[in-house]
Amino acid sequence: MLGINVTRNDFNLIIHWQMSSTEIPLSDIKEVYEDDTYAGEGADAVRIGTPYNTTDRIVINTSTKSYILFTTNSGTLLNKIKSYTESQDTQSH
Repeated sequence: MLGINVTRNDFNLIIHWQMSSTEIPLSDIKEVYEDDTYAGEGADAVRIGTPYNTTDRIVINTSTKSYILFTTNSGTLLNKIKSYTESQDTQSH
């Protein structure tokens, strides 16, 4: 199973999983946090990854959508995403 990988370019957070890629504008991200519910909250959220019972969930809320990342590497991914959004905040001021 391929894991989720996140990168960024000048304006977007890019989420890679298997053969797909999802881009989220960094300026649209409102909050990022871990979610301990099984399927993740929000029936209309975009789900990325495989939702096993043992996987962690990272939620990315934007101004228009919510994304739930199912991962076994939540600490690293969460820190990386937060560093990308914080550096975007610093650049915009």
